[in-house]
Amino acid sequence: MSSGQGLVNKVPRVREVLNDPEKSLAERFRALFTLRNIGGPEAVQAIGECFSDSSALLKHELAYCLGQMQDKTAIPILVGVLEDKSENPMVRHEAGEALGAIGCSSVLDLLEEYSKDPQLEIAQTCQLAIERIKGSNEKPNNTNSKYLSVDPAPAESMNDIEKLTETLLNDKENLYKRYKAMFALRNINSEESIIALCQGLKKGSALFRHEIAFVLGQMQEASSVPYLVESLADENENEMVRHECAEALGSIATEDCVEVLRKYLNDKSRVVRESCLVALDIADYEESNDFQYANTALKSRLRI
Repeated sequence: MSSGQGLVNKVPRVREVLNDPEKSLAERFRALFTLRNIGGPEAVQAIGECFSDSSALLKHELAYCLGQMQDKTAIPILVGVLEDKSENPMVRHEAGEALGAIGCSSVLDLLEEYSKDPQLEIAQTCQLAIERIKGSNEKPNNTNSKYLSVDPAPAESMNDIEKLTETLLNDKENLYKRYKAMFALRNINSEESIIALCQGLKKGSALFRHEIAFVLGQMQEASSVPYLVESLADENENEMVRHECAEALGSIATEDCVEVLRKYLNDKSRVVRESCLVALDIADYEESNDFQYANTALKSRLRI
């Protein structure tokens, strides 16, 4: 039996964990990342079955993983999620982004339809996905990047931090261009670029701010912690942004981060509460350097 077939044979067992609401959220997230890493149609189907769950956070992560897998068999599942107007906007947004990550032109008409959605996060996500698919021949400036995630936009090709910062923080600039600047600043990964990104937590739409938080989590730099904590603590901030700040703090995993995350385990928002639970699990991994966790989650919320 090949090693690949051996992994596929594990799908039914891992599917059971993912779809079991009696399991802890941390266990279910690990099962999800395991399925993502196994890949293939059976893993896609197993992930798709979980969209009936009540946790918006988990469903959002299901969509994220399907996008990162870039498997076209996931398209019908993601289309169904995007079209479900009763679904949490955070989940629908992630389905739209995942369709952009897969990059198939067959969904352009659908994305065009939802680029006018009254929910701004969904409309902007679909606009970005359209530009990503149409610009799929663009060469991002990330050849030597340690970040292997499939991003909503390629990194801008220049490395002029001042100009990139100007683009990033300009609320009148095209969102796709701002995202390109964002990923370029992430790849530069200097103290100056980190400060620029942190300023972005107070700019633009909720979608933009949540992506800033995600990027800061990938970078795992302690200098961003005060900015992330401030946004997490703001109960008036969109829960999508607060959730991403929590998971970023889990990725950075300093003692201060852990203390803050524990403080918000009883937050009014279920998404925030659950994000803190997952973030603490990530922080435990970061602290322990548990190799097995690296095998199953493959640092999904960190660098890939």
